Amino acid sequence: MNGEIGAMAGGTPEHARLAMRLASALLAQLRGRPREAFSSDLRIRVLATGLATYPDVSVVCGRMERDPEDANTLVNPVVLVEVLSDGTEAYDRGEKFAHYRRIPSLEEYLLVSQTEPRLELFRRNPDGRTWTLHVAEAGETLDLASVGCLLDVGEIYASALPG
Repeated sequence: MNGEIGAMAGGTPEHARLAMRLASALLAQLRGRPREAFSSDLRIRVLATGLATYPDVSVVCGRMERDPEDANTLVNPVVLVEVLSDGTEAYDRGEKFAHYRRIPSLEEYLLVSQTEPRLELFRRNPDGRTWTLHVAEAGETLDLASVGCLLDVGEIYASALPG
């Protein structure tokens, strides 16, 4: 990667539906607060490594900080969301997360399963270096503490999975 942007194939209808439902849930809860959710059209750059990505959903608190080299790219997300797919899951969990951990403002990284109702949230610990995994499945809720939002797994996944 080394700061290069690679083309990604379009997602499945299930992927798009899950991303939209998560964004909608966040938008509804963030309304009127100094936080803003963005779609996958927004580029995020990891200044420490140069990686630029288009997360499925991102949340910024307070003032948007822009990449010094590209004013259309933000560098200070607090939450990043990736809907997993067979082609991207290993990268999203591994190398991409290794880059994301270098974003000083990032407090939570949410991975969304496309095959079962399961949200996996990695939350940065107070030491700033380690992360704790929080999982929510069908019938449960997940607290995005960094932005004060509660995600209902049942609502996110209602009619969202094939089968």
